[in-house]
Amino acid sequence: MENEKTVEVLNTLITINNDRIEGYETASKETEEQDLKNLFGQFIATSQKCRQELVLEVAALDGEIAEGTLTSGKFFRVWMDVKAALTGKDRKAILNSCEYGEDAALATYKEALEDYTGLLNTKQQSMISHQQSLIKADHNKVKAMRDALVEI
Repeated sequence: MENEKTVEVLNTLITINNDRIEGYETASKETEEQDLKNLFGQFIATSQKCRQELVLEVAALDGEIAEGTLTSGKFFRVWMDVKAALTGKDRKAILNSCEYGEDAALATYKEALEDYTGLLNTKQQSMISHQQSLIKADHNKVKAMRDALVEI
C-alpha cells in the first residue's frame, strides 16, 4: 500500500513533466523567434531528464508508469494561453504564460516535498528536490526574459 502511494506521488510528477514537454513542444512550433525556440528546447530537455529519473524510480517500485498529461485541467488552459500569445506574437504574453506554467510545475514539486515526504525515501526526496531546482532555474530564465522586456 505504501508503495502505491509513493508511485502515485511520483506519477504526478511524471505527468507534470509530460505537460511541460508537450506544452513547450507546442510553443516551439508556434513561435518563429529562435531564442524562444532554443529556450523551449532547453525546458523540454529538463523535463525529459526529470521524467526519465521518475520513470526509473516508479519501475523500481514495480508501479505502473503514468503516460498522460493533465491537459484536462489547468495546464490545458495555460498552454492554450501560450498558444494564443504565440499566435498574437506578443513576446511578453508568451513569457507571462510560460512563467504561469512554470509556477504550476513548481507548486506540484513543492507539494510532493512538503505534503508527501513521509511516502518518499531519502533518495527519492533528494531526486525530487534536485528536479525542483532545475525547474526553478527554468522558471527564473523565463522571468528574467520577461522582466527584461519591461525595462526596455
